[in-house]
Amino acid sequence: MSLMLTSVFELSQQAARIMQKKGGGKIINIGALSCFQGGWTVPAYTAAKHGMAGLTKALANEWASKNIHVNAIAPGYFDTEMCAPIINDPVRKAKIREHIPAGRWGKPADLVGPLLFLASDASNYVDGHVLVVDGGWMGR
Repeated sequence: MSLMLTSVFELSQQAARIMQKKGGGKIINIGALSCFQGGWTVPAYTAAKHGMAGLTKALANEWASKNIHVNAIAPGYFDTEMCAPIINDPVRKAKIREHIPAGRWGKPADLVGPLLFLASDASNYVDGHVLVVDGGWMGR
């Protein structure tokens, strides 16, 4: 909870103080599908990610009028070290891949476009949004 939620709250407050002096800015939190789903064997992680999604929306409500845009991305299943235990389980890995309409796990490069969008002026009227980047997982 300290790493996944409290630190997001504290760092956002510090960043917002600086951004307000500079006339605005962008805060992009990192969520997960667990922002929306119950998770499996990870109750603390899931609770923290649900909290982070709510915090993103609450801070966006408070700071949008100050030109500070708070949003988040929620990656799905990505081929990263964090997912190594699942990737190394051939049965779970295959089951998950079958559920992803894109037919593959995400690659870190798949996050670049969404992050650039949220960091750019193209998202100046986007506040409190949790952008899912999951190959279609949540659409099922």
